[in-house]
Amino acid sequence: MSNLVGSRSSIRQAVIIIALELMELYGIQGLTTEEVLKIKQAAGTGTVSKKKLPGWVLSIAGLAKEPMILLLLLASGVYLSNGEWQDGLFLAASVILVATISFFQEARSRRALDSLKVFNAPKCRVIRDNVVSDIDVAELVVGDAVIIEEGGLIPADGIILHANDFSVNESVLTGESMPISKSQESSDRLVYQGTAVITGLAIIKVTATGQGTRLNAIGEMIDSIKVEKTPLETQINNFVTKMAIVGSIVFLLVWALNYLNSANLKDSLLKALTMAMSVLPEEIPVAFTTFMALGAWKLMNIGVLVKNMRTVEALGSASVICVDKTGTITQNKMALAKIWPVESKVVSDGDKLTSALDIALIETAMWASEPIPFDPMEVAIHHAYSESTQIDRRAEFKMIHEYPLSGKPPMMTHIFADKSGNQIIASKGAPEAIMAVCGLNGDHHITQVIESMSIKGFRVLGVADSEYHINTFPDNQQEIPFTFKGLISFYDPPKDNIQGVLQSFYDAGIDVKIITGDNQLTSVAIAEQIGFKGREDLIDGERVMLLSNEALINEVGRLHLFTRMFPEAKLRVVKALKARDEVVAMTGDGVNDAPALKAAHIGVAMGKKGTEIAKEAATVILLKDDLQGMVQAIALGRRIYSNLKKAIRYIISIHIPIILIVFIPLALGWAYPNLFTPVHVIFLELVMGPTCSLVYENEPMEKNTMQQKPRPISSTFFSFQELTISIIQGLVISCCTLLLYQYAVRMGYSLSTTRALVFSSLIFANITLTLVNRSFFYSIITTLRIKNNLVTLIIGLTLLLLIMSLYVTPVNRLFGFTSLSLPLFTLSAGVGFLSVIWYELFKWYVRRNKHLHGRPPMAMV
Repeated sequence: MSNLVGSRSSIRQAVIIIALELMELYGIQGLTTEEVLKIKQAAGTGTVSKKKLPGWVLSIAGLAKEPMILLLLLASGVYLSNGEWQDGLFLAASVILVATISFFQEARSRRALDSLKVFNAPKCRVIRDNVVSDIDVAELVVGDAVIIEEGGLIPADGIILHANDFSVNESVLTGESMPISKSQESSDRLVYQGTAVITGLAIIKVTATGQGTRLNAIGEMIDSIKVEKTPLETQINNFVTKMAIVGSIVFLLVWALNYLNSANLKDSLLKALTMAMSVLPEEIPVAFTTFMALGAWKLMNIGVLVKNMRTVEALGSASVICVDKTGTITQNKMALAKIWPVESKVVSDGDKLTSALDIALIETAMWASEPIPFDPMEVAIHHAYSESTQIDRRAEFKMIHEYPLSGKPPMMTHIFADKSGNQIIASKGAPEAIMAVCGLNGDHHITQVIESMSIKGFRVLGVADSEYHINTFPDNQQEIPFTFKGLISFYDPPKDNIQGVLQSFYDAGIDVKIITGDNQLTSVAIAEQIGFKGREDLIDGERVMLLSNEALINEVGRLHLFTRMFPEAKLRVVKALKARDEVVAMTGDGVNDAPALKAAHIGVAMGKKGTEIAKEAATVILLKDDLQGMVQAIALGRRIYSNLKKAIRYIISIHIPIILIVFIPLALGWAYPNLFTPVHVIFLELVMGPTCSLVYENEPMEKNTMQQKPRPISSTFFSFQELTISIIQGLVISCCTLLLYQYAVRMGYSLSTTRALVFSSLIFANITLTLVNRSFFYSIITTLRIKNNLVTLIIGLTLLLLIMSLYVTPVNRLFGFTSLSLPLFTLSAGVGFLSVIWYELFKWYVRRNKHLHGRPPMAMV
């Protein structure tokens, strides 16, 4: 079993070798570099046109719609019209600062997404300067000679120069899902961009790229379709919209009340603007976009390519993962393990083919395989034939007809003929299918041999041939009279890390299901080798199709091993799981996996061995073909969700005191009703923005994150308890700062001293809240030991700006502050600290409760 044969890399090498032979045989040279340059200058390149404005233009357009920007501009205008140049210019400068921060965050997100697009840029294989090379599809030009192969997407419109067993699915253009065979001799030699290669290989000459392709019109229609928002995105947008409505109502109310009392239009407007600015939580959508974009970028850095930001949100919710056996659980390196010719009835090792019957069986299996093998088993068969035969007859025969893999269970048949008209008819497939066409259903001895191979985890194929000379090909391969020749088996060893990967899923509360085309015995044997839980709860594809929708929905939850599965059965299983409100991740690499990948919430394709069709259907691509990447992706998805929740809870808690400090003195007619102005609110907004978008986004994952159950798909972003705690935190901060306000008034402090005292206290409360809310379970002492460089940076900058506003004369004049004495500064710091630190007692109570109930302590990484 030493001849392990690799999958896609070996296949691609074989494709290049065959292409070189075809180039020599048919004189295909492709374009020269000089010709390509000339064509590019004249016509352009090969991507479908998508008219989009530059990123900076979109950013400016977005800023023009930002409520905070509009409020700042309006407030600045009011100050300037009143002749208050210092305040007016400060707010105008604040507009530039806010815009700069927004540009930075958007640019950061956009760069992350652009890097994903570049990394995910489709490739194609071309012949240029008589050499085969891989290039981006965007670099294709009219006249290029392109090699297209099984499992790929056609990169441009073209005409076939040469084809070998070539068929395409043009449903993306025509709606017809049946494969269409095409060749250089067909009446229809044209192929089209975006259609899928189902079988074989072809070399085409590009006739149209970009806007000239048939796909372009469809692409424009697709671009016009609006993508639905995710549940989380919808919840956040609804919350922000409601707050904006509340802010508008409060703005008008405060403006009207103040105008009625003072009859001063501009002063009333300023107070109303201050109120509106304090209500508006514009940091939330920025934080959401930043978290998702940077999350996608971080996933790419660990070898997990996410094709859109929506998937980042879904990853943290995955509750079921359906995995393919071959190439996901196993290494997809097929070794010819055992062979059993029916005539000798002797089982031989696959790497010791010496008898004539053994070699004859392998030769029949070779004829039943693709002449240009793609499947790892067929690659292994061709390799074994080359190593064992004395006379290689492959060049003497040409395939004249092919029955592709079909049936349940499946089989395939090839018919070859030489120049003299001699025919070779060979078939291979599932042993049950081959036994059926040979009239050996239920043969006890053959069944025993199959079982003896399968229980070792071998993948078993039956092989047959026919002496029948065919002049008119029957519609179905099952109509051909076959003779059973024997059995061949392959061993695909499990991956070394698969047991640890499965355990990680189990620990995270994720249900794992194996969905495979292998038979029951082979699947159970592999499942036992890897310690797969629930292997006794199994069903095959035929039984899946017999169940009603309601029965399947009821049963699919307890079932874990699905054998002899085909595309329709896989799709039904995914839909049934979704009907149970599961968030479904589905892995796959082949053309037949595409429907299930597309239907799943998270379709996961393999980057190395996966076909282009599978990658196109998937939303996640594992660049290293390692399921460990999904463990990391789910962990990062959960971390992003948790940190986003921390950021938004922080925003809610800190906005409440800003609103109440602005509103209560104004509404109740306290001594200093105009305590905060737009200048103070914008300062606080500039502190809060980086805190929620940068500090919390950079927070490490808590260790217990992957020991918790996935959150239900129907759950709201905040539970009632979480929202209540955040509101209470905000109310306590409000009470403390307003009590400090009343203390300052009673002590006879001036407006500027009272303002400085309350403002400083709110800043210290903000700093303490940032630290306390890094975890809603661990103590602040624990979280301070966790590295997050941005915490120190943002808090340091906040303190520096506070000290400047208090003690640097031009700045404190702008803010309307009096420099605080050390006792008053200490008082403000103490009140701010105590207004938040009480929550540590609540966290201690929660931790104590957990320990008393026997749950293990949790720690941050």
